[in-house]
Amino acid sequence: MDAIDFKKYHTEVRILYADTDAMGIVWHGNYVRFFELGRTEALREIGFPYTEFEAKGFRMPLYNVTVNFKRPAKFDDVLDIASWPRRLGAAKIVIGYEVTNKTTGELLVTGETTHAIVNEEMKPINIRKAYPGFANRMLILAEYSE
Repeated sequence: MDAIDFKKYHTEVRILYADTDAMGIVWHGNYVRFFELGRTEALREIGFPYTEFEAKGFRMPLYNVTVNFKRPAKFDDVLDIASWPRRLGAAKIVIGYEVTNKTTGELLVTGETTHAIVNEEMKPINIRKAYPGFANRMLILAEYSE
């Protein structure tokens, strides 16, 4: 399915001193945390907060993450984390990310996370059948589906 209503959801974060390494730049592992922040807020804005998703017995464990570094972020920078559903399969979802410096507009990091969609016993489920409201909304927003 082609994207009908493609939109990126934006979350802002200010870099804390604790987010940086000995070189004074954001430690690379923190970008995975920033992705989680963006994904959580995007799903909330779309109308499917994790709390509701989990209350229905679904989980989305991470099974792949890709981070592409372009430019460093530093202490006290304000970052914009753009997040959006990229692909939806029967039992997985891929979320895309772009992290930019809000002041300069520079693109700092791109990436994506892939999540299995499972039940409470960690068994894959077909989200299109089990939770069609969620699946249909993600299919409308995603760049494409599998």
